[in-house]
Amino acid sequence: MLRQLLATKHPHAAHSDAEGLSLRRVLGPWGLTALGIGAVIGGGIFVITGKAAAMHAGPAIMLSFVLAAICCAFCALAYAEFAAMVPVSGSAYTYTYATLGEGAAWFIGWMMVLEYGLSASAVAASWTGYFLSMLQHFDIVLPKALVQAPLDAQLRPTGALLNLPAAAIVLLLTWLCYVGISKSSAMNMVMVVLKTGLIVLVIAVGWKYVDPQNWTPFIPANEGPGKYGWEGVLRGASMVFFAYIGFEAVSVAAQESHSPQRDLPVGMMLSLLICTVLYIAMAAVMTGLVPYPLLGTDEPVVTAVAAHPQLGWLRVIVEIGALIGLSSVILVMIIGQPRIFMIMARDGLLSPLFTRIHPEYRTPHINTVITGIGIAVLAAVFPLDILGDLTSMGTLIAFAAVCAGVLILRRTQPDLPRPFRVPFAPLVCTAGVLSCLVLLSTMSMHNWMLMVLWTVLGFVIYFGYGYRHSRLRQQ
Repeated sequence: MLRQLLATKHPHAAHSDAEGLSLRRVLGPWGLTALGIGAVIGGGIFVITGKAAAMHAGPAIMLSFVLAAICCAFCALAYAEFAAMVPVSGSAYTYTYATLGEGAAWFIGWMMVLEYGLSASAVAASWTGYFLSMLQHFDIVLPKALVQAPLDAQLRPTGALLNLPAAAIVLLLTWLCYVGISKSSAMNMVMVVLKTGLIVLVIAVGWKYVDPQNWTPFIPANEGPGKYGWEGVLRGASMVFFAYIGFEAVSVAAQESHSPQRDLPVGMMLSLLICTVLYIAMAAVMTGLVPYPLLGTDEPVVTAVAAHPQLGWLRVIVEIGALIGLSSVILVMIIGQPRIFMIMARDGLLSPLFTRIHPEYRTPHINTVITGIGIAVLAAVFPLDILGDLTSMGTLIAFAAVCAGVLILRRTQPDLPRPFRVPFAPLVCTAGVLSCLVLLSTMSMHNWMLMVLWTVLGFVIYFGYGYRHSRLRQQ
């Protein structure tokens, strides 16, 4: 058992296996960059920023974004080396299989379900807040029982039935992913251009009404564990880390890229850079428009804009931008998660059902439907708070594994061709691992207990099916 858990799969084997999954190569560098921006710009700006500022960091949420971006930059360089060397859809799962073995690969793949599946659910839950705000313009009020999660962050009943709008938007976008990556990519490109333009408009117009007094004190005095002070800045960074995870979705589309060795590093780094600038500028405007304690709502950008009557016309634009932005994040996550399952099933760790490709659309159609329904159920039942933190935890663990994997593979397979190499790899990759661990250390004990339960469930599935059906074991 230990030998199988530690057995590694050569990167070239992963590449040759992937050739049997005939996906269409339709994405160039701009399509990949748009995919990254589509996954990143959404929940971070429109939801998490306000909650992190109100509860943890205050105006210093701008520093939280900088710290999270630095951590992501280290990890993005590691991803770029792997993505150029092993241009297949498995992302961190495939990279871990090549370096740390099958047991660790399963663990990382299971963490990526948090990264993609739960993040899409979390963003869908926040989509509801802006959707309800939009309906107010038409004097439409939906029953609370149909627009709230039946469980709160402590898993206690709320009295509601389900978050119906969140489930509905997930199922609609699942259909779009079902009919093809080219249609999904084109729709994502349109949404990225629209929401980026609207965000730049909000920043440019809102900046005139910023009151610098709202930034004082920039780092509020500590009021307890994770509440303001530098400890709050770090807790805010771990919370807004959720906002950055989308750049990794670029590597998941490797098998649908024209020239993955060249385009994947460009797409990841460029999308990360653009999104970091937009995040910091938007955080500065939001905390400058209103005192930070007021931003802890489900639609913090609307809250900030509504505080200034002169910006009343901007509210509708914000709501449209938020709905478009959050929809594109959900879309990219629904594109990514089935492709992770597809690669895991190809290795025998999941049912072959997940590897079936639609004869006309060339998409993992059954896999996409199963994933979409699962995401819709999570979005309908669980609140944003718990989904966002668990997503960040799963992503941080996966990122740390990729950074460590670069160093391991440099030692175990030094002669492998690397079209892109991490500069100063020992320093950059070590910093990536340590920064991920620092952000993980700020998570609450409640979140760690849920993470343990999630991990146990994952290994029950592995030993119940994957361990016995592993292709590596059979070989």
